[in-house]
Amino acid sequence: MSLQINSVLIADDIEQECVDILQNNGIKVTVQTKQTKEQLLVSLPQHDAVIVRSATKITADLLNASAGKLKLVGRAGTGVDNIDVPAATQNKVLVMNTPQANSRSAAELTCTLILSLARHVPQAAASLRNGKWARKDYMGEEVYGRTLAVLGLGRIGSEVAVRLQAFGMRVVGYDPIVTKEQAAAKNIELLSLEEIWPQADYITVHVPLIKQTENLINKETLAKCKKGVRIVNVARGGIVNEVDLVESLNAGHAKGAAFDVFEQEPPTYRELIEHPAVISTPHLGASTIDAQLRVASEIAENIVQLNKGTVLGVLNAKEIL
Repeated sequence: MSLQINSVLIADDIEQECVDILQNNGIKVTVQTKQTKEQLLVSLPQHDAVIVRSATKITADLLNASAGKLKLVGRAGTGVDNIDVPAATQNKVLVMNTPQANSRSAAELTCTLILSLARHVPQAAASLRNGKWARKDYMGEEVYGRTLAVLGLGRIGSEVAVRLQAFGMRVVGYDPIVTKEQAAAKNIELLSLEEIWPQADYITVHVPLIKQTENLINKETLAKCKKGVRIVNVARGGIVNEVDLVESLNAGHAKGAAFDVFEQEPPTYRELIEHPAVISTPHLGASTIDAQLRVASEIAENIVQLNKGTVLGVLNAKEIL
């Protein structure tokens, strides 16, 4: 298999930086966004590589139809749930992502949401905008001394932990591939999920959406949590069961929640996003100028380096190379 990438299709909106880097290194770039599946069936086999964000789905059908021509799918971002990685591997198509580029932005949004939950910032701002001066309605709490549970201690989860430790939070964590010693080096107490549920005041999830993590927080696990727990999801929709969470909020067990990602996007479950105890944002984890520039330049630079024989950010390199 040749690793030389001579032509790239950009299928989703991305910063011009990506195009410039590729073209400056002699790679032909075609920008065709918002293509239908039928259009992609035609355009993908005409290129060595395709770059996507989260909008375009690279399915097994597309990969099978592009077999023998397409060499690389580049995801300008972290999650690759919109790419059929097993099908890509079967067709000897490399899958590349940029896991570090938007970690800081996602971590900062997580911290923003946790602090906003503690102080009811969006609700108080909306009330004041509507002409009310309802100070007593928005009594908050300090996060100092509270227990934050971070489920998933990768780049984003670890950055959240460091930032909120600075606010005086006790941080406990869960990650099946992290050792107690590795967690302790970050001042995180590694616990089992069964130990975490009754201790956490705030729970934030930073795991991929896979079979093992789907509905990780549900009716049963919420019932094990202490009364007044707050749930934050800036990872992937489906990790937290939205219906079960709303039921817990309505029952007065969970006290609040913040969601940046949803099972359906745009969200269709209005009871969640319209709930007075829920803060909702439209998938803004990577939506900073800084992160957008980083993912654009990093995916392009990784492709350029691949042409030079250096493999960076390739998820299935062992299976193909």
